[in-house]
Amino acid sequence: MTKDQMFTRRHVVTGTAALLGAAVTAGTAALLVGDGGSGGAARADAPGPAAGPGGRPALKPSSYRLRPIAGYGPPPRRRTLVPPAVRREPFLRVDGRGRGMVLTFDDGPDPRYTPDILRILRHHDVRAMFFVCGEMAVQHKDLLREMADDGHVVGNHTWSHPLLTTLSRSRIHSEMGRTSEIIEKAYGEPPLWFRAPYGAWNRAAFRFGAELGMEPLAWTVDTLDWRTPGARTIARRVEDGAGPGVVVLSHDAGGDRSQSVRALRDYLPELLDSGYRITVPQREYV
Repeated sequence: MTKDQMFTRRHVVTGTAALLGAAVTAGTAALLVGDGGSGGAARADAPGPAAGPGGRPALKPSSYRLRPIAGYGPPPRRRTLVPPAVRREPFLRVDGRGRGMVLTFDDGPDPRYTPDILRILRHHDVRAMFFVCGEMAVQHKDLLREMADDGHVVGNHTWSHPLLTTLSRSRIHSEMGRTSEIIEKAYGEPPLWFRAPYGAWNRAAFRFGAELGMEPLAWTVDTLDWRTPGARTIARRVEDGAGPGVVVLSHDAGGDRSQSVRALRDYLPELLDSGYRITVPQREYV
């Protein structure tokens, strides 16, 4: 079965993360969107949109509101990372102070599309998150090193993008463990975040993720770019769903992602001109 064919099953499970996230408890309030870099970013106390061509008004905030992740800012040096708890649901959003948003890209890296996405992000001086698959990362370690050089966050998206809820515990552990190892070798440090393929989480995934030192992050806005609906449609979904604390899901691999690249080129400057701060989440340190 090809990855595009597997993607058609996403509608069965993409709601899983959203349903789980509605029950986020106070115990999950341990993370924050940090200053990971955001070109054209507005200050947190700015009264209106950031300056930009035409003085574009702010985009309509998302109506999908979940409890935000709280935290303590960028981690100081020489401090210890707080070990993640074994959670029962993934985070779906982040602290939206200062109109911060997170852009995430799954399934790569793919040399056909990832370099273009990196160039667009670099042009606007923003940081994003890439949830990579081990079988892709092992073939394109240079792209992970480029992500590290640009300050992007690399997360674990399993080795072969399987539906975790159908696997044995040992297979789940292998899928996640092997991917963390290749990320650490290529990126320079182990991943601190993971995302279950198709948004299908289970107890074993949460447990092994925590054992590997990772927190689970899902998404707030799904662009559904894997359906290749057209670049304008993808961009409109991001713009319509934009809001403080929103986590956007897109893809840089797994099929023809040229529409995703074109959409990013359109919606990223729109978000920045409207005062959104594109950043990455920070883990809590002690």
